Formats: sequence, structure tokens, C-alpha cells
Amino acid sequence: MRIYLVRHGETDWNKERRVQGSADIPLNDYGIYLAEETAKGLETVEFDIAYTSPLIRARKTAEVILAGRNVPLIDAPAIQEMNFGVYEGMCCSGEHRAPESAEFNKFFTDTGHFIPAEGGESVPELLERTGRFLEELNHNKELTGKIILLSTHGAAMTALLNCIKGNLDPGNFWAEDVPPNCGVTIVDVKDGVMKITEENRVFYKEPVRAWKVDED
Repeated sequence: MRIYLVRHGETDWNKERRVQGSADIPLNDYGIYLAEETAKGLETVEFDIAYTSPLIRARKTAEVILAGRNVPLIDAPAIQEMNFGVYEGMCCSGEHRAPESAEFNKFFTDTGHFIPAEGGESVPELLERTGRFLEELNHNKELTGKIILLSTHGAAMTALLNCIKGNLDPGNFWAEDVPPNCGVTIVDVKDGVMKITEENRVFYKEPVRAWKVDED
């Protein structure tokens, strides 16, 4: 089995440094362009099946990558983005940063002490559900030898990769930073063992727009 994990393309909320989480925000034109460039980079990969977060930005990214192919695309809520509760929609960086964003920004700067907002999800909960999804993939005999696309999100993708690496410490969650929009990571699975063979490759030429938050 070979798995290609991809983070969705850019949205307006990404540009505005707004907290997205489970908010269903579509790709912007630049995000669609990034997905199109990624599609070109992956055009020789013969995908057998694809799983996507149900959120429109991830689904659209997968649809663009798979355009013109007869590849089943399955909604997988387990790889949906982390739910940030009442933090969602808040600007957490830049000149329009919300005064109350300091607590949320611990998610990036002090993840081990991040406390979910009302209605939100914790880092251990995110690791648990993404880890369970990987186990289900790994034990699905129908997927043996298949080439799989997973279209997901920044935090969810980081959780998936941390589960593969055995890094389940919330305090070390962002050891590799946030994956870039449409960054692709390849995971090979042999004899039930998952191994990352390439991480966060991009197929577009523009500089990667790194996610940064303002620290107090």
C-alpha cells in the first residue's frame, strides 16, 4: 500500500489568518491553482481510491487532483480538521488579530498546555481519531497493494503523521511545523508497518506561505 497525504489548497481564511477548524470554508482561486499544480505533479500516479475530509476545501482539492479519473472518492470524517469550537472565525495573527487570540495561539506555541474552547476538540482527541483511521486503513485487506489519496487539513495531517512517527506527545505536536497548502507526503506500508518516504513536497513554484502566529 502507498498513501499520498495532501493538505487542502488555500482559502481566504488561510490568507486572513482566521481559525478554520470545522468551519466549511471553500478554496479561493489561488487554492484551486495550487491543487491544479499538484494534480500535474501527481498525474502519473495511478490512484485506486481516495478518502477526503467532508469539508469542501479538502473535497475540492481531491476532486481537482483526480479530475478526469475514475477513482472512488469517499468521505472520511475521521480526517476532518480539528474542531476549535468558539475560536473558529477568530483572526489570530496580523493587524486584525483578536485580543482574545492569545489562548488559542497556545495551540501553536505551547501545544502541551492548549485548552480547547467551548465545543472544541483536544489534541489527544485529534490524535486518537486520526490514529484509529490509520489502523483501519492498515487492517483493511481490500486495500493491500493499493495506491491511496488522503485529502485532509493542517492539524489533521500533522496528527496523522505524528501517529505514524509514534509522536503522541501533545507538547511536541508541531515538531515539523504546519504542512504547506497542497503539501504532499508519501507513506509506504509494508507488512503492516507505515514508513514516511517523502514529506511535505510541493509541486508549485511559488514560495510556501508559512503559518505564523504572533507571540505575546
